[in-house]
Amino acid sequence: MEKRGAPIMTLEQLRVFVEVAERLHMTQAAQALNLTQSATSAAIHALETRLDTPLFNRIGRRLELTDAGHVFLPEANAILGKVLTAEQTLAELHGLLRGRLRLWASQTIASYWLPAFLYDFHAIHPGVTIELNIGNSLHVARAVLNGDADLGFVEGDVDEPLLVQIPVAVDQLVVVVGTAHELAQPHPVEFNHLLAARWVLREKGSGTRQVFEDALRQCGVDPARLDVVMELRSNEAVSGVVEAGGGVTAISRLVVADKLAAGKLVELPFGYTGRRFIALRHGDRHRGRAESALLDMMRRAPVKRKQRLTTKLT
Repeated sequence: MEKRGAPIMTLEQLRVFVEVAERLHMTQAAQALNLTQSATSAAIHALETRLDTPLFNRIGRRLELTDAGHVFLPEANAILGKVLTAEQTLAELHGLLRGRLRLWASQTIASYWLPAFLYDFHAIHPGVTIELNIGNSLHVARAVLNGDADLGFVEGDVDEPLLVQIPVAVDQLVVVVGTAHELAQPHPVEFNHLLAARWVLREKGSGTRQVFEDALRQCGVDPARLDVVMELRSNEAVSGVVEAGGGVTAISRLVVADKLAAGKLVELPFGYTGRRFIALRHGDRHRGRAESALLDMMRRAPVKRKQRLTTKLT
């Protein structure tokens, strides 16, 4: 039974008890523990005082376990075993031999940019489980704020002071049409052509839509002046509708690179700012080893040179 007011039982006392109990010799236990005999005796005395129970019988210069000592020994070993397991688990987490990494990312990033990094990360750290959810930039920021994600990845800056924003790459928006669209013909494209065109865009709240509208405002164009006939929640749906002749869109070059190369879409001669891919993490939460390792991998990857905002709008 525990004695009220006695010093707290420590792991060191348990280790000393187990060593003495296994050897039944104070001096040998002290040598195994690299302690003095007096420190070893003091630890046993403190433990017995705490428990208010003798654990050893002292018969001359010989030790033997009491009944309480016999009962307590497997319990002490079990406690020390749990501690060892916990230490090993933390060491594995520290060394990324195991763990979990919860990610949220916008559609463009999750589908076209992030997978290569996740593949490389898993090859290096196969014991770390990766969870990836996809949403628009608002959903991603909310997941990081609520603690549902360790890291989030969005296009463009997020207006949230609690989130740390880490640039990890640069992408570029391009304005494209289908090959049968009238603007695909080889003649100069002017601003009035864009105002007269039908636009197919990602939904409001998406990074693509935000960056495109910000670029228009920087050029002195009110986004509300565009004739937006469709708002779609999928990059693939947007590019598919535009390829079929449904209108004009601004979309990541990553999304339409294959279609541009295959001649299924035509890029119009308008340059837009290189948009940043941003990693988001909560500023008040501890950054884990897995997060740091993934971000370090991204920083070491070749980064495209940022392109200045240019425009041919007249």
